[in-house]
Amino acid sequence: MAIAELFIGAFITVLFEKLASGDLIRLARSAKIYSELEKCRNTLTQIQAVLVDAGQKHIKDASVQLWLNKLQHLAYEVDDVLDDLATTQYKLTQESSTSTSKVLKFIPSKFHAVKYGLKMKSKLDEITTKLGRLVEEKNLLGLNDKAERSGGTSRPLEETSLVDESEVIGREIDKQALVGNLLSKESSSCQKVNVVSIVGLGGIGKTTLAKLVYNDKDVKHHFELISWVCVSDEFDVFTISKTIFKDVGGDDRKFENLNQLQLSLREKLSKKRFLLVLDDVWTENYNEWELLRRPFIVGAPGSKILVTTRKCNVAPLMDSVKDYPLQLLSNVEAISLFAEHALGKRDFDSHPTLKLHGEGIVKKCDGLPLALITLGRVLRTKSNDEEWEELLNSELWKSDDRSKILPALRLSYYDLPSHLKQMFTYCCLFPKDYTFDKDELVLLWMGEGFLYESNGNKSMESFGRECFEDLVSRSFFQHSATNKSQYTMHDLINDLATSFAGEFFFMLGDKIDVNVKNEVLEKLHHLSFIREKYGVYKKFKSLERVRHMRTLLATSVARLENWEGYWLSNKVLIELLPQLQFLRVISLANYYSITVVPESIGGLKHLRYLNFSNTRITCLPEQVGDLHNLQSLLLSGCRKLSTLPKSIVKLINLRHLNITNTPSLNEMPVGLGRLTSLQTLSRVIIGGSGGYKISNLKSLLHLRGQLSIERMDEVKSAVDAKEVNLQQKKGLCDLQVKWSDVFDGSRNEIIEYEVLEELRPSEKLNNLEIVNYYGTKFPSWIGDPSFVCLTKLTLRGCRGCTCLPTLGDLPSLQKLFVESMHGLKRLGSKLLGSSNSCHGNAFPSLEVLEFRDMNGWEEWSTSGDDKVVTFSCLREISIIDCPKLDVVAIGLIPSLKVLLIDNCSLAVVRSMVGVSSSISELKLWYIKGLTHLHGELLQHLKLEVSEGENLVSLGEKDGLIKINLESVRNVEIYCCPRLENYICPNNIEMLTLWSCPSVTSLTFPKMNDLQSTLKNLNITCCDNVEQSWLLNNFLSSLEYLHIWDMPNLRLFPEGCLLHLTTLQIYGCDSIESIPDTGYGFLPSLCLRSLYIIKCKNLKSFPQEHLQSLASLERLEIHNCPSLDDSFPCGLWPPNLSCLVIGCLKKPISEWGQQNFPTSLIDLLLYGGNSGVISFAKAEEDTRNKNTTSSSSSFLLPPSLTCLTINNFMELESVSEGMQHLECLEVLQVFFCPKLRDLPETLLPSLSSLSIAECNKLRKKCDSRRKGKYWPIISQIPKLHLGFND
Repeated sequence: MAIAELFIGAFITVLFEKLASGDLIRLARSAKIYSELEKCRNTLTQIQAVLVDAGQKHIKDASVQLWLNKLQHLAYEVDDVLDDLATTQYKLTQESSTSTSKVLKFIPSKFHAVKYGLKMKSKLDEITTKLGRLVEEKNLLGLNDKAERSGGTSRPLEETSLVDESEVIGREIDKQALVGNLLSKESSSCQKVNVVSIVGLGGIGKTTLAKLVYNDKDVKHHFELISWVCVSDEFDVFTISKTIFKDVGGDDRKFENLNQLQLSLREKLSKKRFLLVLDDVWTENYNEWELLRRPFIVGAPGSKILVTTRKCNVAPLMDSVKDYPLQLLSNVEAISLFAEHALGKRDFDSHPTLKLHGEGIVKKCDGLPLALITLGRVLRTKSNDEEWEELLNSELWKSDDRSKILPALRLSYYDLPSHLKQMFTYCCLFPKDYTFDKDELVLLWMGEGFLYESNGNKSMESFGRECFEDLVSRSFFQHSATNKSQYTMHDLINDLATSFAGEFFFMLGDKIDVNVKNEVLEKLHHLSFIREKYGVYKKFKSLERVRHMRTLLATSVARLENWEGYWLSNKVLIELLPQLQFLRVISLANYYSITVVPESIGGLKHLRYLNFSNTRITCLPEQVGDLHNLQSLLLSGCRKLSTLPKSIVKLINLRHLNITNTPSLNEMPVGLGRLTSLQTLSRVIIGGSGGYKISNLKSLLHLRGQLSIERMDEVKSAVDAKEVNLQQKKGLCDLQVKWSDVFDGSRNEIIEYEVLEELRPSEKLNNLEIVNYYGTKFPSWIGDPSFVCLTKLTLRGCRGCTCLPTLGDLPSLQKLFVESMHGLKRLGSKLLGSSNSCHGNAFPSLEVLEFRDMNGWEEWSTSGDDKVVTFSCLREISIIDCPKLDVVAIGLIPSLKVLLIDNCSLAVVRSMVGVSSSISELKLWYIKGLTHLHGELLQHLKLEVSEGENLVSLGEKDGLIKINLESVRNVEIYCCPRLENYICPNNIEMLTLWSCPSVTSLTFPKMNDLQSTLKNLNITCCDNVEQSWLLNNFLSSLEYLHIWDMPNLRLFPEGCLLHLTTLQIYGCDSIESIPDTGYGFLPSLCLRSLYIIKCKNLKSFPQEHLQSLASLERLEIHNCPSLDDSFPCGLWPPNLSCLVIGCLKKPISEWGQQNFPTSLIDLLLYGGNSGVISFAKAEEDTRNKNTTSSSSSFLLPPSLTCLTINNFMELESVSEGMQHLECLEVLQVFFCPKLRDLPETLLPSLSSLSIAECNKLRKKCDSRRKGKYWPIISQIPKLHLGFND
């Protein structure tokens, strides 16, 4: 157990390596500070000598922990000074290498060298003094340098094999699987005793599962001898062997040595079928395991050893034939286990008042049995729901005071070597539920300096990836459920990292605390913050007090949609960043508001990692070239980035330049090939004003990851392509080769073929994309079965090629995309490859196949060879824009689930729907000649039909296409102008009918014994549908109803659709009223969202019931000019949060007191004929409450956080009428031509301000003329100003 290997140990080891640097020593001597460095080194040596002792004592002795904290802070100071010296020496070296005849610019004279030396001498003297104090304190604390490494913690409670099976929940399936493994007759070809391993994080229930298996009656009957040993962290071969010996019938004799013991044990086990359980194994020492197992080999065939361990590496070390990774409990199982220990029952039926709080606590435990049991026992004596609520909302979830929960996990941390301790602790900067990308985290670790001590020829990145995999193997990370290439961390493991982070790491939550205490900020070195949609500067201002911060890391859990974005005040970049001089890591990715990177960025000389990905920057300042230590520059997704600074070629330490998805960037800087440390260079663009050549890539020997080589038509010689030697760049996993989309006389198909032939990549490639290639055939290496790692292949725009290469022999290909290959006419069996390959299985791994925009393609025929199995795993086919394709003969594809056919002939549809009976999703778009759709082949289908201009029947008996529609669940029908009726199947759950103007009949199943299944109904632009369908009882289960643009719909029958939660009525001009029974109103009162928009003749709706709709959160009612002028009358849903209203019969100026609920935070007002000149002040409204006089203005509700006012043609002033909106964050003002002011007192607190078509505000908001409002609004994170010229 490595408890003595403290976090600080790895840090100090790196400091010693830096102090020993030859360059640093030379600078120190020239600057006359060598003796100061030696003093510092000597004092650090004294401190390093006692770290083992401190590592053993700090857990129980708070004074030692305080001493270690002081040491860590001072170590950061030492590192900053050494980094300053190293950077200075680097600049000197660079200057001297570029000019030997001129006086050095950086330290141009002996005077400057001495001056610099005096400055650094002062810092070193101060550090040495502080180190001296720490030496004195360590003596007072009794820390000595003779301490031996030991476990340092009391041995954990030893587990026995006894278990109460009635208390175990959720492991029956796991037990059955393991019992089956143990009782099976399989045996390894090289050993009689097989090892089975249960692997999982601490507290997940490995030992409990092993107990269940050990005590199973079939297991006890099957094995002649059984033994249980709790191994724990000390793998003592003698003790383990002695325990097994006693369990299998040995006496209690005393053995003088291990040899005597193992001889006796072997005698007991000889020719016996035995089961040994080794619980809680930690060792990764193969020699210890090999020594232990020697007596076991004499056992009878079928003998088994069951191992439980937290460490994935233990299983292969012990030659485990079966690893069983134990999963977390499901939510249902977790609730049962928690309730069992908290209430003595397996549910909350007898304690309904505790259920809500209990489920919240269970969610926080995230399925970890140890946490559920521990907290259940805590609540065993607490039956008061206030006590349960207190625990749910307790700071316990943010602290390390978790009774048994964290102590059980702490052992995993103590077992880590010191360098892994700091890497794991760093993960506390990420929020719970964060999805980790391995490569991203490794680059951050490298930027922080954690990977400084890589050994031998191993790169820092390789070392980092090994460290990450080590943490995965120890169950600190687990694979994401949605993306196996990414990782998550259990909440309690995240808590574990936080518990060891101390005062050095700090994560600001999504609501940034502007009042963080000074002492907290002064001590922290690594800071992360959760992005808010709008990041105002006042929430970052407190960071100005942080002087030695190394990390500024923006993180988030939720991913915003493409049309959304994060916004950050530009003062963070302009004012805050220049003050944080010691930053190593800056990540401000995904901020849409960042358009300019300030020149001051060049002053952050310690910076290693800079991430502006997914921002709107157009360029980087030339001062970036001064960041001599920069290792990672990440600019992916910067779609407006048009140039890279010329000075980037000075960054010889740059290892990663990610410019993926930067379409505005059209050329590369001259000299980029000199950056020979580059491992990531995601794009290169051949040619341009700098004349970048493909041969420049030959010097970049370490490239890995993704590479896109663009504008390949500039490459005129295959010799240049050959020089690149892609085949030797074995780290590349994703390659795109892209020519111009201009096919003119300048293109030469022979040259392009020869160039592509020479660009053969390494066989470790995962993804290959070839774009706009002009050759008439592909090189032979494309499709070569030696590419065993290739999983995705895209051939796009290769217009000259008349045939596809043989691709069926690629053993791992999962996705194949072929697009715009206009020269291809026939696709035959050549595509499949050799019948001898992959045991006669062509495309053995292919899952997704897409053909798109193939306007010359006429035939696809691969049938004929019965010996070859084709497409055995294919689950999705798309054939899009292939209008000439008329013959399809590809045989059966039983695995096919999804079929999309778009703009193809009817013959394609007929052929394709018959290839599989398991299709579950069928999309037919723009199919000419499709008139009828019916049949008996497909089950449980999601059907989508679009642009079926000739379709007249869907679901009737006589159909051209045979599809069984009886089991269809989801149906979407778009733009079928001749479709006259539709008969819904019995099991339908969702129906969309859009722009089918000839439909008159919509028939739903008769209930009889059927259960209604329809949940979602959307009917849009179907003018002639009869209204009687609303009376059908089959709609009784409907929850969502959307009726749009149906001007002929005249009546809503009363008492229908009792369970609606969402009702949308839009553009139904003939509707005059909505009844007050049904439609989510009476009797259920279950509406959550109500939209009534542009119904010009609507006179009434059940407004009197609004106050009873407790579930209604969103209400939109506007552009209904005939609505009874009693609305609005001041009665609103009590929990309404969003209201969109206006353009009604009653002008807004006549609305009077409205009594909006305090829950209302989002209000959009449409003015129209509002009559509003200004909004009422709060005090005016108070005076008018008891009067009957009408007000010419309207009081805005004070609870608002978001306000939009649109089309108020008479509105002149809002400055006074908005002063009481103290919570307002977002203000949008559109089409208010007479508006002359803004609420000046509120502007500084706004996160977002949008103004359009309010031309009287132009001058006050003008940046060029320094308008009145500009100094204030310029700091708002999201600012949009739109004025007409």
